[in-house]
Amino acid sequence: MLLLSHSSSATTTRGLAAAPPACSRRARLLLPRARAADTTGVGADRAAEALLQSGLRPESLPRHVAVVMDGNSRWARARGLTPADGHKAGGRNLERIVGLSRAWGIRALTAFVCSRENLSRPMAEVDYMMGLSEWLIGDNIDKLSRQGIRLQVIGDTTKMPGSLRSAAVQADEATRHNSQLHLMLAICYSGRWDMVQACRELAREAQANQLSPDDIDESLVAGKLATSAAGEFSCPDLVIRTSGELRLSNFLLWQSAYSEFFFTDKMWPDFGEAEYLEALRSFQGRDRRFGQSRLL
Repeated sequence: MLLLSHSSSATTTRGLAAAPPACSRRARLLLPRARAADTTGVGADRAAEALLQSGLRPESLPRHVAVVMDGNSRWARARGLTPADGHKAGGRNLERIVGLSRAWGIRALTAFVCSRENLSRPMAEVDYMMGLSEWLIGDNIDKLSRQGIRLQVIGDTTKMPGSLRSAAVQADEATRHNSQLHLMLAICYSGRWDMVQACRELAREAQANQLSPDDIDESLVAGKLATSAAGEFSCPDLVIRTSGELRLSNFLLWQSAYSEFFFTDKMWPDFGEAEYLEALRSFQGRDRRFGQSRLL
């Protein structure tokens, strides 16, 4: 998975410049990189034209796409590069996919950057993922604001470095009124953690006599999940996983109950416009009944 909680539960609001550890990580990450796909002007027009030429129906695109960005380290290893190089390439590709999603009218995009389970990887790799996540957030706030994209970090903030929590708070505050695309970065996230934290919040409210246990239903649980800020777009219509793995890996377990799935052998850094269009084309070929029978 790539590198990039619910920011409302962050425990610090210090600016990025006031956090020495973050500064040192960001300095190590500021290396030359390819430009992300332009999503304004000519770039947006070209992306829109590609969508039309693909034969896809814009009105039938998924409203919320979730991606498990898998295969960065394997992509790097196959090229004789380091895992850090793979995560960096994955970060650049995420920027491209965000641009395409906005240009094509996708309303919400959730990217599985780092799971709670990924935190058991070697400390150097985890530290790099956290630093790269922080850098990607801080480096893109102004651009996302100009493009009308809301950026929200979801996941277990207690597992994040303080400087990353600060970056998440800054991004949320700077972009929360944007509505072109709701981008959620799942960092230190797991689906089981998400359901447990929702249940704990409801239990606290019941203990405070703010609600009765008998009042708890699916809608109340859904309203406490990390993706609930996306409102009507809180559950993904389409979940994409790269690198050939055929599992969810504890990602959006509640929210993906009726999602369509698309699996590809492509490693995340190689998942480009053509592959994204293929996933959308597959989605439009599905018969989504949501448990209901279809009358002939």
